Amino acid sequence: MAETEAAAPLPPLPPPPPFYSSVPSRLASLILRIITFILLLISLIVLGTNTMEINQSKLRFQDIYAYRYMLSTIVIGTAYSLLQLALSIQNVVSGQDGILLLDFFGDKLISNLLATGTCALTVDTKRLTDADPRFVSIDIRKFYDKAYALASLLLLAFCSTAMLSIISSYTLPKRV
Repeated sequence: MAETEAAAPLPPLPPPPPFYSSVPSRLASLILRIITFILLLISLIVLGTNTMEINQSKLRFQDIYAYRYMLSTIVIGTAYSLLQLALSIQNVVSGQDGILLLDFFGDKLISNLLATGTCALTVDTKRLTDADPRFVSIDIRKFYDKAYALASLLLLAFCSTAMLSIISSYTLPKRV
């Protein structure tokens, strides 16, 4: 009789909790959303202050189409980050998962938008100023330095949003 009791199978283990429903993953998402929002806000400030005096006229970001596109990506990304930041705070406080489809599709869309905004920037600007003879005698490096810093901040915001996209990719199949 002792042999039959020892051979009985153990009951199955309960399934592990979903990835996103754990407190650490919610906190990681919240921290990444805060980082993304801060990076986009700083990018917006840097872009808005990027001007240069050239022969009694100002070169502003509005004068260059690539900067206008970048501004639109930053504004859309900031609005989305602010919305998701509020929802993430609510999720951490309430312990709920939130709107998983918004997280999944929104994070993917915004990360791709931020990536295209990063790429659109300085190559176009440098090409325009190199071809224009008015810029030959002017040191325009300060304008470019701000542009490169802006592209770097936007790239970091893209990386943060891409990490959020990965988290939402793991979460969605386990909950839907």
